[in-house]
Amino acid sequence: MTDVKQTRATDNGKAKALRSATGSLPAGVQAVAALPAIVPHKIDQVEENAWQGWWAYQRDLWERGILFWDTLRQRADNMIAHERAGKPPLLDFDYEMILDARRFEEPANYALLRITRIDEACLEDCLDPEKPPVVVLDPRAGHGPGIGGFKRDSEIGIAMHQGHPVYFVSFFPEPCPGQTLGNVLHALRRFVEEVARRHPDEAPILYGNCQAGWAATLLAADCEGLIGPTVLNGSPLSYWAGKSGVNPMRIAAGFVGGVWMTHFLADLGDGRLDGAWLIANFENLKPESVWDKYANLFTNLDTERERFLEFERWWNAWYFLSREEIVAIVENLFIGNKLEEGKLNICHGCSVNLRNIRNPLVIFASYGDNITPPQQALDWIPAVYRDTADLKNAGQRIVYLTNPHIGHLGIFVSAKVARFEHRAILESIEQISALPPGLYEMKIDNPTGDPDCHKREYTVHFEERDVSDIEVDTPRQAFERVREMSEANEAFYSTFISPFVQSLSNPATASMLEWLHPMRTSRYLFSEEFNPWMRAITALASMVERGRKSLPPTDPFRAAEREASERISKIIEKAREQRDAIEENVFELAYGSAMGKPADGTENGAR
Repeated sequence: MTDVKQTRATDNGKAKALRSATGSLPAGVQAVAALPAIVPHKIDQVEENAWQGWWAYQRDLWERGILFWDTLRQRADNMIAHERAGKPPLLDFDYEMILDARRFEEPANYALLRITRIDEACLEDCLDPEKPPVVVLDPRAGHGPGIGGFKRDSEIGIAMHQGHPVYFVSFFPEPCPGQTLGNVLHALRRFVEEVARRHPDEAPILYGNCQAGWAATLLAADCEGLIGPTVLNGSPLSYWAGKSGVNPMRIAAGFVGGVWMTHFLADLGDGRLDGAWLIANFENLKPESVWDKYANLFTNLDTERERFLEFERWWNAWYFLSREEIVAIVENLFIGNKLEEGKLNICHGCSVNLRNIRNPLVIFASYGDNITPPQQALDWIPAVYRDTADLKNAGQRIVYLTNPHIGHLGIFVSAKVARFEHRAILESIEQISALPPGLYEMKIDNPTGDPDCHKREYTVHFEERDVSDIEVDTPRQAFERVREMSEANEAFYSTFISPFVQSLSNPATASMLEWLHPMRTSRYLFSEEFNPWMRAITALASMVERGRKSLPPTDPFRAAEREASERISKIIEKAREQRDAIEENVFELAYGSAMGKPADGTENGAR
């Protein structure tokens, strides 16, 4: 350190001497002459600042690392606490239970809840008695209930702010023994009838998310039907539709031999399918999104921790489905595509035909949704109705709304979508119900660009469309071969293998497989109850939080970190695209027929 000071003193002395010797020269010449004395000092400053920035980044990186692992510990502890509490619905609203379908003559693990309070206001304070009730149905596809209302800016929150009485269809972690798809639909029918009884002047609006959307459609298309409008958010009705290179889930059955694998997993679970298997499929669909989720948490830990924990509380609460209902769903819908074909039987004497639907349908889909793309939400229309005249003669009103980029979960979770699209849908229900029969595209003009605007600040209009505007390019023959293969494999498995597997399964073996599932072990590994070493992380995190000094996002080292993370994400994305392309090529070789237009071609679905 003394040598550095001496060197700087010498440099300063040289600079003074140089200025004295060149004082009579022009200013430009003086500056050039002074460079040899000034430059070394500036370089020293730059090097010193660089080292200081590097060490500050190392400290920030270390602190974020400790807090990152502590966040994963907190997530695991939240999972365990939620499990011990019985996995109640994760709603950010007060509610009361109206009906418990577990006590019905044909029991199902569903319940009808009435939302009673939002913020500090009771229901009566914000209720408009002239508005129809809204029944929000959450998807039962591995997760627990709550995605439609686990924060204020949600479907439930927007409906209540608009003055609608709001009901919520919830469900319990365990299915009733032998529960069938028919039991579930009968329970939903009872719920709708109860809401209609409480509000006799206005038909209920059914708001179905994903799986709950097609369940609501089954109610509308069965032998009894519905009266009020039904809103389908990211709900598949045409299960073979999609685009090559974008929607690989539709061909998955061709690689596992059909529905028998689902039946086998349910047998191993002692008559129940673990929802963790379904969530693992979702994560495997876009592995780069999993990387981005954790990378975003690590990069923005100071601001993202609570949001991450809030979402993960729902994402990691896995529920079970009964063997009977999941086999029926996969066999008849996802592989069999029988809903579109009008061949689905709910129970004895009651079948489902989409031509039976008479109540208005509102379909909300997104081109950024690779789980339920617009093709799967809309392609059933030209399959059911020959042309627009046929649809009009059936007295049907179908309105669709598309988003160009939002992902599947964003349709239900995004606060911007809730405040804009969902608010626009609810505020336009009266207009939709008054439309003459036909097919319409809902357009929202928002000159303000503010997603939190109200109806006086944006306009909604409905552009009439022809059924022929919905382009269909589905390789039906290939999927029919998959269906035939699935039926043959399921017949063999259920006859010869399933009885043997069921004889070996019991609650103890099912519980062991449940706790050893990779989705659970990868989470519980960070809990103090399973891993005592995490107590050290807890102690370190407490110390870090007290003296936390975060670097600004503009720091060059943090910018380089983000760039490296984005490159890794791109590598994973490219690998996933190659995987999907290989699978589609193998599928085409095995089952024949082209897989439809490539991803860079004309989009299938609504023009």
